[in-house]
Amino acid sequence: MTTQVKAIIADDHPLFRSALSQAAANYLEKDNIQECYDLDSLFSLLEAHPETELIFLDLNIPGAKGLQGLTQIRNQYPDILVIMVSATEDVKIINHAMEAGACAYIPKSTSLSNIGKAIEVVIDGDTWLPENLDLEAHPIDDEQTEFAQNLEKLTPQQYKVLAMIADGLLNKQIAYEMSVQETTVKQHVSAILRKLGLNNRTQAGILFNQLSQIDTKSAEVLA
Repeated sequence: MTTQVKAIIADDHPLFRSALSQAAANYLEKDNIQECYDLDSLFSLLEAHPETELIFLDLNIPGAKGLQGLTQIRNQYPDILVIMVSATEDVKIINHAMEAGACAYIPKSTSLSNIGKAIEVVIDGDTWLPENLDLEAHPIDDEQTEFAQNLEKLTPQQYKVLAMIADGLLNKQIAYEMSVQETTVKQHVSAILRKLGLNNRTQAGILFNQLSQIDTKSAEVLA
């Protein structure tokens, strides 16, 4: 039985998009499934379809830097469920993704039947992970976990300011890029540090950049 949940499959591999669409069609109306191939096109679809409730997000989708794609979605669209999909099966990376707000993590080696089970579980309001996966055996840094979770407290404007801080821009440069006064940027920076529970912008920038530095290339990938 299908539901009226509207979803977007964001993955740059056509074959896997097709497989996901096939699995999702058992639970979602085919006409309610949109597809895109990079992060920019994903946000364009979200703007055009604000009723979207579920996203399948490839960890390495073009335009995303590590988990920054996930945290940006969670910041701007906190009510949308995000299922991460990836060829990467490294437990630490999966742990990071779940702590950053994903509701499921589907390795690309997963069978179509198990992908269907994951979709069903998420639609029912629960989280899904591959069987026999013990995240507690691979804990991640508490500071990084808290930081990723606190990103949802930022407004979209504050998230943009933080991203530019992480890129090394000064307040006056950020003001120019955003077409606002430098005093406005200073207010954003103060609010960002307060919401993230941090003391300075350098620390904020380092933690934000760590989200993009997950080493997926060296992670274990199962055929």
